[in-house]
Amino acid sequence: MQSNWSVGIDVSKQEVMVACHDGSFAPRKVVNQRAELTTWLKSLPAGTRLGVEATGSYHELVAELAEGMGLVVYVLNPRDISHYAKSLGQRGKTDRLDAEVIARYIDKEAVDLHRFVPLTPDEKLLRGLSRRRATLAKAKAMLQQSLAGLPALAVEAKALLKQLNALIDAIEQRMMEVVARSAERQALVEQLQTIDGVGPLNGIHLATLFTRVPLPRSDAAVAFYGMDPRPKDSGQLHGRRRLSKRGPAEGRRLLFNAAKSAINTPTWKPYYQSLCKKGLSGTEAIVIIARRILRIAFAMFKNHTTFDKSKVPKPLT
Repeated sequence: MQSNWSVGIDVSKQEVMVACHDGSFAPRKVVNQRAELTTWLKSLPAGTRLGVEATGSYHELVAELAEGMGLVVYVLNPRDISHYAKSLGQRGKTDRLDAEVIARYIDKEAVDLHRFVPLTPDEKLLRGLSRRRATLAKAKAMLQQSLAGLPALAVEAKALLKQLNALIDAIEQRMMEVVARSAERQALVEQLQTIDGVGPLNGIHLATLFTRVPLPRSDAAVAFYGMDPRPKDSGQLHGRRRLSKRGPAEGRRLLFNAAKSAINTPTWKPYYQSLCKKGLSGTEAIVIIARRILRIAFAMFKNHTTFDKSKVPKPLT
């Protein structure tokens, strides 16, 4: 018999707080370890829906165990849960209250949520390497800016930055080695790199997304990356549109950099210049091109094609 239980899970490193929306069991804590979580999950009836916030890596064990047992799992954006709690007038914040809010959210909103799809070992490794590379790239930029004002330490600064570059290069090499384990993934990465402006990192990020998440159309890919314009209109007021920025920040950064590179190529430069002539700022024009690159990449994945330059928009007149 299928259950209608909606269970919220508030995760920390050491333990998880669990609560059921209809009160089928009292809120309680479970140790965030495989054995204890497995025992608790086995006590849930088939068809139970579980919601857990994305919290770095602490949520992954319970989400993967539950999904492996055939339970329905949703990994949620913490910002969404925070806004939902405020909309309910919640005045406090405890682990129990958070778990109860998540359970209520799952019970009311599950029809519009996407079920959790676990990463394969290689996908998890690629994600970890990508995150660490992004951290190093940010650290490098901060150090360059900070050390620029200390000419007396120029030699030491140069040596440090050289080491950081070597470590970044090593991570990128490791990522390519992981990609090469799958002929299908490697072919897709190479296929996506035929787009002017798209390099190996973007190719890996896009290939992992397209093969893992069942996106029905390019609009969904744009929304997943948080590159969809968010309207802000009311009555006669038409506010300035901004990106929703709901998706992976690193993915947006990589796409933006791809577009920055693309506008220097004969393929994209005329379109970029025409956007700027229409009054758009350079950043706005680059975002538009990044979004177009994403749509083209998605179409190439769906249709198993290489880059067709005729798909690049003509310069605006």
